[in-house]
Amino acid sequence: MDKFVYPSLRSRLKAEYKIYLLALLFILIADSIGQIQIPLGPGQFILFPIFYALIMGVLSGPQVTKIVKTKEVKAASKLVIVAICPFIAKLGINAGASLETVVSAGPALLLQEFGNLGTILLAMPLAILLGLKREAVGATHSINRESNLALITDVYGPDSPEARGSLSIYVVGGMIGTIYFGFMVSVIAMLNIFHPYALGMASGVGAGILMASAVASLTAIYPTMADQISALASASETISGIDGIYMALLIGLPLCNVLYNFLEPRIGRLGEKRKKKGEKKS
Repeated sequence: MDKFVYPSLRSRLKAEYKIYLLALLFILIADSIGQIQIPLGPGQFILFPIFYALIMGVLSGPQVTKIVKTKEVKAASKLVIVAICPFIAKLGINAGASLETVVSAGPALLLQEFGNLGTILLAMPLAILLGLKREAVGATHSINRESNLALITDVYGPDSPEARGSLSIYVVGGMIGTIYFGFMVSVIAMLNIFHPYALGMASGVGAGILMASAVASLTAIYPTMADQISALASASETISGIDGIYMALLIGLPLCNVLYNFLEPRIGRLGEKRKKKGEKKS
């Protein structure tokens, strides 16, 4: 058996070594930069290390500096789920350790997950109009962070169009999501429509870096409530990590498939026209 396993492993390492070396280099650079907090009105938005790492990854790609070739990009896409598995395991451990907090948080935190499903009704038509096909299902079924990417990969496979759609939103969310969340929560807080505790709960959407960005802005705006906002956001984040995956599996994905099957024959041709026009211009 070793005859067949080790040559295959050596050939893969030979073909993919550049991916591992670049990933390590980008991690070291991003970690050395650390967080950058930028004041914005009464709040602030934060640039996290994942933002720098993703930017460096994009710049090294075949369409920019060409350090990484297309073949290596395809190989790297299959490694994403492997790389995030330790983080997914950590989420499960944290959820188990915080079970008492989850139980005592009340129904509001449990029911808030239904709000994430509402975005599907807006996102799916837009994705189809932009020319996406089955990628739209993976892209719009949820906020598309680590656990959701793992779910889509498990259900549809790593080479599926659904997985490509989910991965694209995962990357975009890591690049601009933190900036957007920090800015958005500052604007909403200034409107004085919602209680700061409600905004804290809303910050826990199932993505640690997005929650951190939102909470940083909220605690800067409401310094006297910083501890309560952080506690509610953490409880909300824990619950979103637990029930979010079931919401996506049992409701989000079926809803996306129903909407896609209904909308694609009706508005899909408009998306194809837009896509062809874009290709002609380029």
